[in-house]
Order: sequence, then C-alpha cells, then structure tokens
Amino acid sequence: MSDTLTRRDPKLEALVQRALASGVTAATIVLTADIVIDNRLSDMCRETRCEGYGMSMSCPPHVSGPNGFRKLLKKFCNALFFKVEVPSDLLFSSERREVFRLLHQLAAGIEEQAVNMGFSEARAYAGGSCKQIFCHEHPYCRALSEESRCRNPLHARPSMSGFGINVESLIETAGWTDHLITRDAEPDRTEMTPLYGLVLIS
Repeated sequence: MSDTLTRRDPKLEALVQRALASGVTAATIVLTADIVIDNRLSDMCRETRCEGYGMSMSCPPHVSGPNGFRKLLKKFCNALFFKVEVPSDLLFSSERREVFRLLHQLAAGIEEQAVNMGFSEARAYAGGSCKQIFCHEHPYCRALSEESRCRNPLHARPSMSGFGINVESLIETAGWTDHLITRDAEPDRTEMTPLYGLVLIS
C-alpha cells in the first residue's frame, strides 16, 4: 500500500480524529517501514543504569528489545504517532509522575479506540518506566512476581526506548520540528515540552 493511500484510509483518518478528541496535541499516521530502530537506544537503558531497568515487565531486559520489535513490525503496515504538550516545569516537579501517567493513559486509550474500530492487534507504546509511574509505592512489579498479574493493565504501556524506537526520526517523519513549544509571545509565556507515544495498527 502506498504512503498516500495509507494516509487517506477513512478508518485511519477517523482514528486520528479520535486521538485528537482524546486530548493529544497532534497525531498522524506513519508507515511502519518508516520507523527506525536503533539498538543503541535500547542499550542506553542498561549502560546508564536507568532507574527503571529490570524493574518491570515493560522495560529491558524483560522485553523483546529491538530485534523482537523488528519482527513485530512485519505484522503491521501503519502506526499512529502522537504527541501531547505539557508545561516544561512539570517535568522537573513533583507532578512529573502524573504527567507520564497521562501519556500512558492516552496511549492506552488510543489503543482501545483502535481495537474497537477493528484494528484488533493494535499495540501502544509510551515513555518512562511503568514501575516508576504507576507502582512507585510498591517494592516490586507484580507482573514479575509469582502472581504474574500487572496492577495497571488498562493503562501501563511499554516504553519506546526499550525497543530502540528512534523518536527523533519519527518526529522528522511526522514533520514536527518543535521540540520546545511556547504558547504565546508574552514575556511570561509558558514553555511547553512535547511527549510522544506510538500505537501500532494493522
């Protein structure tokens, strides 16, 4: 299927509109062939000893990683890439966790919308460790324990970085050049930072 035909698919366009209605700032359909996978991005989780490394089923080394994601992509033609803008100062405040929780919830909500529209294999990805975002008050990830049941299956989604998904490349593909966004030209303007999510759809 060509890029033009894919983007004009009425169901895909409807999904984009539903994503926008859910509260995301922008959303677009990209071809999975345009998703760049970089092993080095996944390796950084281990090499920098990210605080979420090994702490949940949604982060390395408990995910299939870049190689597994490459195989998965072969089953999909399209993906919905979205962003949500948040006040930059929140990312460095006590509300940081709530901001990333919103990102996960938006991703999961778009995934659910996609499934309801007939994209039964839709899979969503967000950013940040679900353990730190949803279960920071718990000593362990229950999905990694003998109970093997996630505490937040409706909202927690895997982080894109653990699969080597190159978000910078996706931003270029989407034509979004604004990494730091301002609402207006006033001296007291609020600086906004975009966070990104991805939903694979057939």
